[in-house]
Amino acid sequence: MSHYHKSGKIPHKRHTQFRKDDGSLFHEQLISTEGFSDIYSLVYHTHAPTKILEIGEPIPDKPEIAVDVNLQHRSFAGFNIRPESDYLKSRKAILVNSDVHILLAAPMESMKDYFFKNSGAHEMIFIHQGEGILRTIYGSIRFCYGDQMIIPRGTIYRMEFNTRENRLLILESVLPFRFPRRYTNRAGQLSEQAPFCERDIKKPENLETHDEKGSFLIKIKRDGMIFPYFYQYHPFDLVGWDGYLYPFALSVHDFEPITGRIHQPPPVHQTFENDNFVTCAFVPRLFDYHPQAIPAPYYHSNVDSDEVLYYVDGDFMSRKHVEKGMITLHPTGIPHGPHPGTVNKSIGKKETNELAIMVDTFKPLKLTSEASGIEDPDYFKSWLE
Repeated sequence: MSHYHKSGKIPHKRHTQFRKDDGSLFHEQLISTEGFSDIYSLVYHTHAPTKILEIGEPIPDKPEIAVDVNLQHRSFAGFNIRPESDYLKSRKAILVNSDVHILLAAPMESMKDYFFKNSGAHEMIFIHQGEGILRTIYGSIRFCYGDQMIIPRGTIYRMEFNTRENRLLILESVLPFRFPRRYTNRAGQLSEQAPFCERDIKKPENLETHDEKGSFLIKIKRDGMIFPYFYQYHPFDLVGWDGYLYPFALSVHDFEPITGRIHQPPPVHQTFENDNFVTCAFVPRLFDYHPQAIPAPYYHSNVDSDEVLYYVDGDFMSRKHVEKGMITLHPTGIPHGPHPGTVNKSIGKKETNELAIMVDTFKPLKLTSEASGIEDPDYFKSWLE
């Protein structure tokens, strides 16, 4: 993400006096990445963002590893993750490595009495079911089914849901989410060849300036612990900000698929990347139009990545017994591909209505105890006739 945006009131020059009506100064804060070397935003607080009343005892939030070394095709019934009232308690790590944690969540209630800041990871929250508002220090983003919300590390936010039936896929990443380099030109603009453009990006709106004193709980996550911080002033006290670092959303429904005469490889479905993994969105699209095309994918060995597919909706021409919220894991080096009978069945088909999110990690993934509780133990046999 490298697009300039601003909201509210900001001074003409950075690092200069910016005063309130009573003559006192607003408080400038730089929120930067890679020290002072990469993208950043400058935000202007009504009150200094350093006024801490109390720090509570940290709460463990580290996933319990059930399978440390995996070399087996796996399948998990994601909708079997039990709903929880609290947003943070609902987040269940399923597959993890040192680069990325893949979580499922089914929160039933909004975050009413606290805010959250992930200081250890950037987040992507995919909305499978539910709608509501993501409120942040930068403003609000309305979200609904299909949105992929990118929340940079260190962003203070609060999730507000309009329903009790919510299903989320969450990625926690050590590195930031970036658009694939091949999608952008030298100026950082999304190119004509990209499957989405800047118009598709939902940016924060309706900046809220809360000039409130009290005791405001921000739960801060880092290194498998959640630290309760109580601040003297409301965290959403910005009067303005500008820069390149801020949360945004991109809907999979705005992804325009790239098709061809023969079967296209998964990189044409790519949405985000970094040095540790990539994500893709498989969306409804026309099939290949070569007269002898085989729409079903060919067998494939990931020789340097683990492949995770999260099934969202629709019929999948290469799979049998697919359910909403199902997750499959195909590990490094073990061939996988279409189930028996699906190749011939796909020939002659004109389109697919499938919708799925894929994550390919460059380090092997470990299974958590939460994953073991929702696994289909016989999935690796599903290619037998």
